[in-house]
Amino acid sequence: MRHARAWIGNCLAGGIGACALPAALLFAVAMGQRSSLGLFLSPINTSTGAGFAALSFALAASQLAAGLSQPLCGLLSERFGAARVVAVGAVLVAASSAATVLAGSATSLAALLIVAGAAGSAAGGAPLLLGIVGQRVVPERRGLAAGIVSAGGSCGQMAVAPLAQGSIVTLGWSGAMLLMSLLSLLVAPLALAFRRRNRNPVLHDRQPPDPGSAALRDPGFWLISAGFGVCGFHVGFLTAHMPGVIEACGQPAALAGLWLAIVGACNIAGSIVSGALTQTRSMPRMLAGVYLARALGVLVFVSMPVTQLGLLLFAVWMGTTYMATVPPTSGLIAARYGNARLARLFGVAMLVHQLGGFAGVWLGGVVFEASGRYDGLWAADVVLSLAAAAAYLP
Repeated sequence: MRHARAWIGNCLAGGIGACALPAALLFAVAMGQRSSLGLFLSPINTSTGAGFAALSFALAASQLAAGLSQPLCGLLSERFGAARVVAVGAVLVAASSAATVLAGSATSLAALLIVAGAAGSAAGGAPLLLGIVGQRVVPERRGLAAGIVSAGGSCGQMAVAPLAQGSIVTLGWSGAMLLMSLLSLLVAPLALAFRRRNRNPVLHDRQPPDPGSAALRDPGFWLISAGFGVCGFHVGFLTAHMPGVIEACGQPAALAGLWLAIVGACNIAGSIVSGALTQTRSMPRMLAGVYLARALGVLVFVSMPVTQLGLLLFAVWMGTTYMATVPPTSGLIAARYGNARLARLFGVAMLVHQLGGFAGVWLGGVVFEASGRYDGLWAADVVLSLAAAAAYLP
């Protein structure tokens, strides 16, 4: 027992316990809510008759708003402090999510989801949270801390997706949406963990004179961001449309919530291992391996008959790689351009990620409504993943 306590204390040292764990909880709620939105597509369409393509566009617009707001949230955090930005973002997410139950059209629903997406970048966006953690955790533990924060998103998906699915069944989609808004209010006080304190020089690296401008002029930065955009396409498509894929294959709707939960559970291990490996392994090669694994997983899935066992195995494979790109991507940016502007620069990379997510979510709805199948999106996912892997190889 004494050795176990010592091991836990060692893991939580260096700023991880005080900063990374609150960030992981905030990211858990944000990712849990975002990953559950696809579960609402069918019931909202049944209730309102808005149309699958129109509702997919509303979700895609929310993804895009989340991406566009990422750099702004980083700037606001530098100017006003992370605690204020996170707290205000959580309240706005709660208010806009609750207001969706009053939306009378796809247009008004899209507007509210846009507000929720932008506010979600402040309340639980990966660039903002990883930027905070990167500045407050000792250098030798930053990779592990990034993995813990990413794993928080996985925990949120694992917990919130079944909660949302069950709430939709018992409370209807409007009651479930109100429950999602309540979660944002419950985690808002965690923003207090990010109050400004006296800077500890041990936790900060020397930075070049203007790392932000230097990065934006560097083609290498945009190559990293483009690869992250492929990740956004992949994750956005699967998160929003995998419930539809499962339903179209004649499988029970409840399997969709279980599928998302398994993805989240496996992503916990994938994120933590990925974060730890960034301290000792080549991050570009890690990213190439993740994208190759995704392409292989999709190829195997689409070439086999769809069964419940096959869907669950696909969830395990995809879950292991789902957010394993986050620690090495943020680590590459921090290593090349410094930690002081990580929130801003990773915010730009996240914008590209969300542009990819917008394409994956929206095109998934358009293609399915036109053909009743997702074949074109699966093919695009494989091609883009292979291209991203090739870009990271020497």
